[in-house]
Amino acid sequence: MKKISANGITYIEPLDGSCEWYWGTDYTHGDLYEAEELYQAHHPVTCNQLVFVHYPNGRVVEPIKGKAGQYFGRPVSYSGKIQILLADFPKSLLQIFQYDDTLKQVSETVSLSLEMIENCYNLLLRQSPLMLTRQANDGKFQIIWPEKVEFDIGGTESFYKREGDKLYFCRWYEEPDYQEEVVIRKYPVGEILEIIPGAWTEMPDGQIWILQ
Repeated sequence: MKKISANGITYIEPLDGSCEWYWGTDYTHGDLYEAEELYQAHHPVTCNQLVFVHYPNGRVVEPIKGKAGQYFGRPVSYSGKIQILLADFPKSLLQIFQYDDTLKQVSETVSLSLEMIENCYNLLLRQSPLMLTRQANDGKFQIIWPEKVEFDIGGTESFYKREGDKLYFCRWYEEPDYQEEVVIRKYPVGEILEIIPGAWTEMPDGQIWILQ
């Protein structure tokens, strides 16, 4: 049994793209989109804490301490480094930072205007390469950065990752019985290349298992 001081955060989950890091937040105002709505309604926004726990030693790091009016999105790991999404509502900015644990160093990857997106709903960091994506309720899938891509997808599709010129989505059906399938689309136009029956499961070492 190991006691870990995680700044009062009592739930952590695996960091996407890593088999040695977990992450946790206190969800002060819910997710990023909910914090954005509060700010737009002229309520004060207290930044959520974002901590990372290293496995197996349980070492805790907090690379960035947010300020009032800022809020963290869901992080990922890419190229062995932690990637952090931070919205700065007063400055109308979206910033992506990279934390190098070997150097104990944080660097800014890019700073984007919040005005380039409609809102922060389903705004997520994905890979590979590192991308900032968004899925709207109107059935649109968007890559915001580093390139700009937009096309229509099904109402029950969710984006998982990119490999080369292939984009991997998962979608589900409820009739006649619940089922899932993997939809492979062509980058950047969104044309469907292949549909594989089964549920997508990504393992800690990066393997993809399709459960059928």
